[in-house]
Amino acid sequence: MMKNNTPPDPSLQNGLFVFISVATFIVVGFFSLLLFPPFLSAQGLAERVQRFKLDNGIRLITLQRHLSPTVAIYIRYRAGAADEADGKTGTAHLLEHMMFKGTKTIGARDYLQEEKILRRIEQIGDMLDREKAKGKAADQARLAGLADQLNKLQNVQRSLTISNEIDRLYTENGAVGLNASTGQDLTTYQVSIPANRIELWARIESDRMLNPVFREFYTERDVVMEERRQRTEGDPEGKLFEAFLAAAFMAHPYRRPILGWPSDMGYIDMAYMRTFFKATHAPINTVIAVVGDIQPANILKIVKKYFGRIPLRKVTPPFITEEPSQSGERRIEVLFPAEPQVIIGYHKPPPPIFTDYVFDIIESILSHGRTSRLFRALVDEKRLAENVQTANGFPGSRYPNLFVLFATPRSPHDCTELESAIDQEIERLTQELVSDRELEKVKNQIRANFIRGLNSNEGLAGMLSYYETLLGDFHYMTDYLDNIERITPEDIRRAAQTYLTKQNRTVATLVKNATSPLKP
Repeated sequence: MMKNNTPPDPSLQNGLFVFISVATFIVVGFFSLLLFPPFLSAQGLAERVQRFKLDNGIRLITLQRHLSPTVAIYIRYRAGAADEADGKTGTAHLLEHMMFKGTKTIGARDYLQEEKILRRIEQIGDMLDREKAKGKAADQARLAGLADQLNKLQNVQRSLTISNEIDRLYTENGAVGLNASTGQDLTTYQVSIPANRIELWARIESDRMLNPVFREFYTERDVVMEERRQRTEGDPEGKLFEAFLAAAFMAHPYRRPILGWPSDMGYIDMAYMRTFFKATHAPINTVIAVVGDIQPANILKIVKKYFGRIPLRKVTPPFITEEPSQSGERRIEVLFPAEPQVIIGYHKPPPPIFTDYVFDIIESILSHGRTSRLFRALVDEKRLAENVQTANGFPGSRYPNLFVLFATPRSPHDCTELESAIDQEIERLTQELVSDRELEKVKNQIRANFIRGLNSNEGLAGMLSYYETLLGDFHYMTDYLDNIERITPEDIRRAAQTYLTKQNRTVATLVKNATSPLKP
């Protein structure tokens, strides 16, 4: 998954410590608006944001901010890895890659001829996959022949296209930060451009929604499979993280990796990808946020002109299996030739339920800053840990999720000692009321982080689009501090007693092994 230099989504980015919680995402941001007179309050921000809805269901959010002649734009789709069908894991992430391959007009030298070649590529590719699926019974001569045919067809197809045309168009017109990401909940495309290039953006992005061409499909599928080998199978943190989620969620799709299971990834087909695209990149699932040197009325006119031509499509959301209540502690070990690590996760409700705000506070109490409880006790005083951190809302926030602790023991201590010390700090939360002084300190930290945070068009566009897409209302961010202020010591203890219990948790431990895990 591609990363970016703007505040990341509070969604999983395939890796142990990449996760950023909903609270952290907001903390990276909102209160720096106080630096600018027009936004002297959350209410002031809310009043300046304009929200529109096109006839086809696309929602547009605009915020005028004349700091520089630039504009940050986010397009988000309320669909991600959690929406994939069983046996098709990894499709959402591969689709994100494919959306940069161009359209019928962008990157095409002769699309009428290319279309014929693409159909043949798909036919041969499907035949090759079916033969591969036979395993040891596969006809090796047939495999070789089909692979040769596919390679020749791909060479012809490449001669009919202009590679990386979308990137070239943006770069030559002064764009920066062109990027995308796939999470469990959402798929995101973003860019920052000069204010006088908005119509170019609209032309490109509306065409990607209307007329995408999945060029280099099988080549890119191999690229993503190699990405998985590097970031999961060959990486101790990725390996532990994947096993942890698979144990923590028995039924819900949050158990599945964003990059997909290996046995699925090698057989993702173009037909299912087209179906998935139509269902997930539909206008009704789409939110566009435009922040910067703009006139909202002009932006609406441009968006209507280009995106308004995309037909209304009714979408039936996939049935998502509800995760049953956990009735006992789950424990797993992962053998890997790397230093030990431990992950502990507790099931909890998602936002905007009030309990989720409480866990934002708990996250700060336990691990934000050198004076936080876990850092002070485990790193500074007892010297049991190399590092320890917590994350609220893992691995996504559309559905009930996890409050998670990550820790690495300091030699000669082990994960058992470290876990015992963590349990003591959790027990304190369940038994003792947090002092008014400590609670106020944490709230002040959140306010201060807000002030230091979101001072860019990119950050604002990211946050506005994120909450509008995830929760259906960007006002979550403008109301956030008020809800944090409401939290009391009793709320914290009640949440800890309810959710931070052994029967509600999963513990995953990385055990150092002298050799690599056995492969079938």
